[in-house]
Amino acid sequence: MNAITPDRPVQQGTATHARVVNALSVDVEDWFQVGAFEKVIGRDAWPSLEDRVERNVEAILAMFDAAQVKATFFTLGWVAERHKRLIRRIAEAGHEIASHGWDHARVFTLTREEFAEDIARARGVLEDAGGTEVKGYRAPSFSIDKRNPWAFEVLAEQGYTYSSSVAPVAHDHYGWPEAPRFAFRPLADAELIELPVTTAMLGSRRIAAGGGGFFRVLPYGFSRWAIRQVNGREGRPAIFYFHPWEVDPQQPRVADAPLRSRFRHYTNLDKMAGKLARVVNEFAWDRVDTVVAREAALLDAAQ
Repeated sequence: MNAITPDRPVQQGTATHARVVNALSVDVEDWFQVGAFEKVIGRDAWPSLEDRVERNVEAILAMFDAAQVKATFFTLGWVAERHKRLIRRIAEAGHEIASHGWDHARVFTLTREEFAEDIARARGVLEDAGGTEVKGYRAPSFSIDKRNPWAFEVLAEQGYTYSSSVAPVAHDHYGWPEAPRFAFRPLADAELIELPVTTAMLGSRRIAAGGGGFFRVLPYGFSRWAIRQVNGREGRPAIFYFHPWEVDPQQPRVADAPLRSRFRHYTNLDKMAGKLARVVNEFAWDRVDTVVAREAALLDAAQ
């Protein structure tokens, strides 16, 4: 494996935030499958809980269609197995189907063999449901970090083209602050690209700015500033993500979850759809695999 090295400048012409095409992604999981609730909702309870993922994804597809944008849907195999027609609909609408693993197990909780089995199982179901090849992977809760870099080797062995599994920040649930902020090849002997979720710089400090709870909880102006910084000053694409449950204010409440988890999960659910419509119309977006291809060409040119 390559050593993790600081980001090097990559020539991208005179790109501004209006010209750089960013990566738009959806992490497809239901309200009860999130990391925030993993200690209070067991996997054995999932089949008995209210399934809301399909209606939420349909609303997202309508939003994307109205904005005329394409995105990548990093989907749990568990969800795809139960919603095969939805996965085919996503693919037929021109969006990318990619893997989010089987059942949202964090990668650092798995052995190498368990991880290999997890991603192979998910990929099989996703490809069968979507009728397209799955080339990309995102670890649940961005759980590839300095504890388990071997995960990249497993992804390469199984033929994945890219991963978007690293959050290059310090966080209480995840993070690899030593990792590069932008696309890099984590293996010396493979073409696999890692596309970290977006961070911005506040002075010398890296701050998370790639979407999800940060986008939902903080004022819209923060995300606009961060994307403009990455696009304008850095000349690089932003990697943005969110979840279907984040556009669902009517979802069930988990009263026995920790207070911090409830705050992170439920704050501004009623505002999320409007903020998403705003961001997808203000900036240029495309599927993650399209952005990865461009970043790979830039990495090759910089060698």
